[in-house]
Formats: sequence, C-alpha cells, structure tokens
Amino acid sequence: MPASHKVAWSQLRVGIMAIVALSVLAVLIFLMTGAENPFEKKATLFTYMLDSAAMTEGSGVRLNGILIGKVTGIDLTGDKDNDHAVRMTMVIESKWLANIPEDSIIGFSAENVLGAKFLNIRRGASHKPIKDGGTLRSKDEKDFLEVVQSAMPLLESLQAILARINKIVAQVESGHGSIGKFIYDEQLYNRVNAALADITVLTGALKEGKGTMGRLIFDEALYNDIQRTLRRFDTLAAGLEKGEGTAGKLMKDPALYDDLRKSSNELHSLLADLNAGKGTAGKLLKDEALHKRMVGTLDRVNATIDRVNSGQGTLGQLMTNQTLYDNLSATSAQMNALMRDFRANPKKFLTIQLKLF
Repeated sequence: MPASHKVAWSQLRVGIMAIVALSVLAVLIFLMTGAENPFEKKATLFTYMLDSAAMTEGSGVRLNGILIGKVTGIDLTGDKDNDHAVRMTMVIESKWLANIPEDSIIGFSAENVLGAKFLNIRRGASHKPIKDGGTLRSKDEKDFLEVVQSAMPLLESLQAILARINKIVAQVESGHGSIGKFIYDEQLYNRVNAALADITVLTGALKEGKGTMGRLIFDEALYNDIQRTLRRFDTLAAGLEKGEGTAGKLMKDPALYDDLRKSSNELHSLLADLNAGKGTAGKLLKDEALHKRMVGTLDRVNATIDRVNSGQGTLGQLMTNQTLYDNLSATSAQMNALMRDFRANPKKFLTIQLKLF
C-alpha cells in the first residue's frame, strides 16, 4: 500500500489543479461575458422615469456608449407624479463617478430597432461630479418609444414582403411560373440543352471556317478582298478630297459652287417676283381680276358644253340628233361615190351640151 504522505500529496496536487482550472474558467467567463469586476468598488445611482420601456434587471448602463455598470432594480414608486412613476437603480464602478457630471442626462438607447435596450448617460457640462447615491435626470423616453412604435409599420411591411417572398418561393418549388418551370420543367431543360448543343455545333462550325460567318472570320482571301475594298474607298475619299471627278469638283470647285449659288439666288428672285405678282405667271398667281376672268371663262365653257350635251345649237344637234347624223353620213357616202365617179370619168362631167330651141 502507498504511504499516507504520498496519498496526501497526490490529493493536494489534484486540489491545486482543480483550483487553478476553476480560476481560469472564471477568468474566461469574465472576459467573454463582460461581467463586472468583483474586486472593484461599486457606487449606486438612481433615476426616475415615466415608463420602463420593457427594460429588465441586468440591462447595461453606458456612459457615452461605454459600458460602466448595470441596472439592478426597477420599481414602481407610487408617486402621483407620472414622471417619477418608475425608479431604476444602477450599480456602476466607483471610478466612473468622476466622469459623470451632476447635470448629465440618462435615457433609453438600443443598438438598433430590434436590439436589446440599455441606459445611456450623456455627459453634462458641469464641473461638479455626481456622488454615490445621487440621482440622474432622465431624458423624455417618449422619443425612444415613438421610434420603436414608428418601426412597427416597417416591421409589418417586412412581414408582408416576407410572406410574398415565401409565396413566390412556394410557387417556384411547385414548378409554377417562368422561374419554376425553368427549374423543374424537364422539357424546358431538354430544350435548353438542345439549344446549347446547337450553339456548340455553330461555334465549332465557325472555328472550322464553315458557312458565311466562318469564312468571314477565317477566310484569308475574303479578308484580303475586304482590305482591297477598303483601300478603294480610301482612294475614292482621297480623290474627293483632291477635287477629282464630278463629285470631287462638286465638293471642291469654287466656280461650280458660285454657279450653284448664283442659280439659287436667281431662283429666289424668281420666286420673289412670283410672290410679288410680277410677270405673266405672277399675275396668274396674284391678280384677282385675272382670276375672276378665268373663272368666268371656265363658267361659260361649262355652260356651252352643257348646251351641247343637251342638244342645243348646231354642235348639240350634231352630237345628239341621230337623224342628222344619219343624213350627214349618207351625204358623206354620196360625196365619196361622186368623187370616185369623177376621178374615174371626168369627161362625163366636163362635157358641154348646147341645145337650140
């Protein structure tokens, strides 16, 4: 059996290791949770508010955003003054008292709309620090509550949007709609694969120089033809710049430009004369009396044509009287026969017969 002093030594070592392990664990918990230093001297402060805004004991107390303590008590005072309806007790480290002027203001704050709330102290301007057991003036918590309440419509809108997104996702998962069919429709998947295969074949043909596009990309002769065509265009453009040819002269010859300008001026003068009523054409366009005479003449011509169409006068009878037309046709036929007979036997008509009584 081992000696009793060895057993005692082993137990002592185990106890020391356990104490060290518990100490390390306590230090880690303190560092990870930000718990208060149990060896630091504490101070107590108070504040009075209208509403606790759902604060809980253990909530943080910050000085201009820096954590300095926690809320240890939230109680109803029973005071008739609603501004003092709730008393909050805060415990902070004593070293921070010198940095809190007595005119500082404390109020609710939160990391965001949905974040945990805490009490935040805004440092005042007084040179006199607050003492242990002192009371801080509270800021009107209505601002914070209004911010939280104003966020409710936003939260409701977000919930509605999330519900719509869930509905859309459900439709997609069920294969409805364009996206759902694109994901779940086997035929569409096959068509897409077929289209990709066609594109692959087309790309391969282009790489091999097949077809018009392939030749356009890889055919050296076609490239040279295009280059020659471009050089011809360059030569043509250079000739135009030098004033060669009809188009070049049209662009560069000042005499031709002057002639065109002169013709344009003459045309403007002619149009001005026409607008001024000069000359026959101008009078025809502008002279009111000539216009009236022409209208009268046209009216008389129309009246004459109407009389002719109605059978009035010689021309009218000639156009509408069938008997007169037939007589004229018969007379014309007889005259034609007489002329033929005269040309055939003129002596017959030129013989003079003398008779004595």
